[in-house]
Order: sequence, then structure tokens, then C-alpha cells
Amino acid sequence: MKQLKNLKPVNFLFLTVAGLVNAFGITLFLYPVDLYDSGISGTSMLLAQITPAGMTLSVFLIILNIPLFIYGFKKQGAEFTIYSIYAVVIYSLGSWLITDILPVDVSIASPLAGQDLLLCALFGGMISGIGSGITIRYGGAIDGIEVMAVIFAKKLNLTVGTFVMVYNVILYVICGFVLNSWILPLYSIVTYMAALKTIDFVVEGIDRSKAAMIITSMPDEICSALSQEFGCGITRLSAVGGYSNQPKTAVYFVLNRFQINKMANIVHSIDTYAYISITEVADVFKYNQPTY
Repeated sequence: MKQLKNLKPVNFLFLTVAGLVNAFGITLFLYPVDLYDSGISGTSMLLAQITPAGMTLSVFLIILNIPLFIYGFKKQGAEFTIYSIYAVVIYSLGSWLITDILPVDVSIASPLAGQDLLLCALFGGMISGIGSGITIRYGGAIDGIEVMAVIFAKKLNLTVGTFVMVYNVILYVICGFVLNSWILPLYSIVTYMAALKTIDFVVEGIDRSKAAMIITSMPDEICSALSQEFGCGITRLSAVGGYSNQPKTAVYFVLNRFQINKMANIVHSIDTYAYISITEVADVFKYNQPTY
């Protein structure tokens, strides 16, 4: 019950957008030209093509995804499960509206990209990636294979990413045999890669922050200069030089890529021998707390 109290209306709003965006990308770019999404979504597309007419994409999205989310309830928790099921239901309803209700012909070719497989693969993957990324960012998942990956990957001595990739490779191989053609499965891999990259952009940001680790013997002067120039918090860590065995200070500082050169110039103007390493930061969470 505590987790249910944490459910936020704004999350449901964005999950609604995510489900509709995903439905838009799949039904208007991939499904009309027999390209396949990844995971359970791609499996649903394949099954909808080889089963009787009543078994549509939207039906398979429900009957394949929801049991997986329920199965993963103990591992993922009530909040994640509810958000995910809601996103899948919206995705399914959106697909049903576009393919069966709205006056949109998706039976022969994409209404927006015709039969150009590369355009369909790229834009279908990017748009579905936006939907998946929004879903992840707001607490859920739109594909049950991600839940199965979290549960079974460690037991199989695989990473979550490897588990998902293996599943998709198997899916695309099966699609190749079913269709008796490898053109569409190969283009589907393009879709998969476009979606993966787009998810990274949505979840982590297109312009990732950078973290600078500055090893110096003049921390007071460097921290003062950086704080005055950039107006942001800085963290100091005590360190010892591995070769000199002399006390040092590690200054941790988060900045963007446009500030790197200016930061390096400021640091080296104060301490010529300062060592600076730059790493990418996937996300930065800021709270109302004193600057350290």
C-alpha cells in the first residue's frame, strides 16, 4: 500500500503520451511494411501476421505483456508494475484505434514513408524509442521482455542488455524463416538499433553532463576559482599520491562539455601539475540541500 501512495498523476499523463507515441511509430511505420519492433512488441507483430484476423497486434500486446509484468511483480514492485501495465494498455488501445478505428490505411504501406524500408526502419525505431524512453523515465516499461531480462539474466550469467539482445536475435531469425526472406529481419535490426539510441537520448539526455576529477595540491585556490567562474557546488575528497606518497585533494566537479576547456585552463593556471580526468555522467539529480 505504501508504494501505491507513491503513484503520481503526472506520471500517468506522460505514460499516456508514451503509449500513444509508441503506437504511432509502430502502426504507421513498421507494421504496414512488415518490419518488426524488438521484444514482446516485435513478437506480437509477428504473431498478428500469422494468426487469424481476430488476433490483432493490440490483442497480443495485452496477452503477452501483462502476464510478464504480473510475474515480475515481486521483483519490480507494485509501482513499477502498475505504471507498466498502464503504458501497455494505452499502447494497445492506441494501436487498435489507428489500425481499426481511424480512417488510416496501414494495410499496404506506411502512410508517411510509403514502402521505403530504410525510412520506415529509422523513423519507426526512433519514434518507438521515444515512447519507450518516456515510459522508463516515468517509472515503467512498455515491453515485458525487459522484466524477464531483470529476472533471468543473472541466472543465465548474462547482463540484462545481452539477454534482451539474444531474445531479439532469436526473434529476427524466426521472422526470417517465417517470411522466407532476410531483407525485412535485417531492416528490423536497423529499427532496433535506432530505438536503442533514442531511448538513451530520452532517458539520459542528448547532451550528457561531464564529471571532472581534479587531483591537486592547491584545492583551496582551485575550488574558489571554479566556484566563482561557474557558480556551482564542488566536492573535495582526501587523497594520497601513489608515487610521491604526499597528501593530495581530489576535487569532484560536474560541468557541461562547453565548460571543459575553460575549466582546464583555470585549473592549470593555478596548479600546472594538476591531473584532470573527464567522465560522462548519465544523469544529475539536484536537491534542496547545502552546497558541499
